[in-house]
Amino acid sequence: MPILALLTLAVMVFALVDAITRRDDQVKHMPKFVWVFFIVLLPLIGSVLWFTLGREYEQRREPMTFGDPRRWQKTAEPAPAPRPHDARSTEQQIADLEREMHLADLEEQVRRRRAEGGGA
Repeated sequence: MPILALLTLAVMVFALVDAITRRDDQVKHMPKFVWVFFIVLLPLIGSVLWFTLGREYEQRREPMTFGDPRRWQKTAEPAPAPRPHDARSTEQQIADLEREMHLADLEEQVRRRRAEGGGA
């Protein structure tokens, strides 16, 4: 029984979030606040009715056949370029990172000496 209660709670929360975030023109048969009240008052029945009757689903596009020219049109966004693969070994990467850290420390020392007026 606890599983049924958790399932009912999950469906109710999902239905509430969906009902609250849906635009008013996507709600059918009753105003949005009535649906929310109905979902809270009768969680399982209200949620099921919300998903079956209360919300408007997006219209599906007509299916495409294999020869449909729309299937072969280029998409608006090109696929992202693959990231370059770093051919260095882990040890080489660590050594390069340590070298960069050492150079950053040296640059910080130079900046500090110049700020103190000692010049480098």
